[in-house]
Amino acid sequence: MTNLTISIDDKLIRKARVRAIEEGTSVSACIREFLAVYAEGQNRQQLAAQNFIAAARRSKANRQGAAWSRADAYDRAWPPGRADRA
Repeated sequence: MTNLTISIDDKLIRKARVRAIEEGTSVSACIREFLAVYAEGQNRQQLAAQNFIAAARRSKANRQGAAWSRADAYDRAWPPGRADRA
């Protein structure tokens, strides 16, 4: 792996570090991801869609294969906490 030295405004790098910590990553990882997308010519929407699909495939949710219908979405009290549906 190659090291890269760049000049970045102090305020900007501070904000980027805080955001990276909040997202559980690092500024270096963010820059690496940006450069990979940039080099491949992909746009952010394409990358976001690919990441979403990959996360959905890795998900362990709904392992039992539960199926939901549109009617299931309405089979609940509204507003929340209200027992009857008038």
